[in-house]
Amino acid sequence: MKVVVGMSGGVDSSVAAILLKEQGYEVIGLFMRNWDASLNNDILGNPTLNNNICPQEQDYNDALEICKKIGIPLHRIDFVKEYWDYVFTYFLDELKKGRTPNPDIMCNKYIKFDMFAKEAIKLGADYIATGHYARMIDGKLLRGVDNNKDQTYFLSQVSKEQLKNVLFPVGHLNKKEVREIANKYDLITATKKDSTGICFIGERNITKFLENYLPNTPGDIVNIETKEVIGKHIGLMYYTIGQRRGLNIGGYEDRMFVVGKDLNKNILYISLGNSEYLYSDSCIVTDINWLGDKKINKCTAKFRYRQPDNDVELEFFDDYILVKYPQKVKSVTPGQACVFYDGEQCLGGGIIKEVRKNNEKLWYL
Repeated sequence: MKVVVGMSGGVDSSVAAILLKEQGYEVIGLFMRNWDASLNNDILGNPTLNNNICPQEQDYNDALEICKKIGIPLHRIDFVKEYWDYVFTYFLDELKKGRTPNPDIMCNKYIKFDMFAKEAIKLGADYIATGHYARMIDGKLLRGVDNNKDQTYFLSQVSKEQLKNVLFPVGHLNKKEVREIANKYDLITATKKDSTGICFIGERNITKFLENYLPNTPGDIVNIETKEVIGKHIGLMYYTIGQRRGLNIGGYEDRMFVVGKDLNKNILYISLGNSEYLYSDSCIVTDINWLGDKKINKCTAKFRYRQPDNDVELEFFDDYILVKYPQKVKSVTPGQACVFYDGEQCLGGGIIKEVRKNNEKLWYL
């Protein structure tokens, strides 16, 4: 059976390819080029640019060396236009709305498990595989064994159909074990730092980077309790709910956090120590992708990737889910993903549209 592996130039996809080859598959590597820094004029926003080789080109060189070492071919495909149309444009549009988007989730939905999969079929693939920390068992998407690296949150918008014939070879391993396998095979990626930042774009000085695409519109920072103007923000798109650092207001930093935005008045609201503004008890979730066999009314949910599971109650409507959490949850944010779980199984998720408390939409969100 032939498997096409998404080779990113990182340790996880490197080990995924090795494990598949050990299991007797015919393995083919496929590298996706989804961003062109020079074309998009954002090189100055990239602090990792080194010796005129952008990080993605270095990743390709690393993937090529890995494939040569383990004896598999590597193909390369450009999805620069598709990434711009389906992922980056979405990212910018959400920022304009004052929301906090997660482009990695959309990249999985539209690029990695759609366009990549179609390209893999052209190469004769029976399966596709990635280095995600997740598991597919009996048609169910399960969490990766390593709780610190589980990536099912980012797979929550991938459909049941897209998950057919998908393999996650490292999902049953923890990160330490993955690096040990890479060391065993003397791979150059064994000690390579995990990628961070925006999916396929990488680490950036986010302020300089976004200046290339969205105009900065400075405005007032207002104390939500006193309505006093206490500073100036550099643009609402640079802030998210619960943020404590980077507000640059002398004398307040140790007890200040962002609680909301007023897009029409271009105001950033902060609170000086009253965290009650950060708590909500329900939210409206749209763009639902349900992976469970049946709808259930009680489960757990993550409202952010690193957040622990929260007990929730679900009410299903035609095009949205009302998610209730009477115990209250901190910093639930419009634009972020809400992902549902039943124990180890990821039930899918959606995008947070509206945040509520006591059956009313929070006006400052």
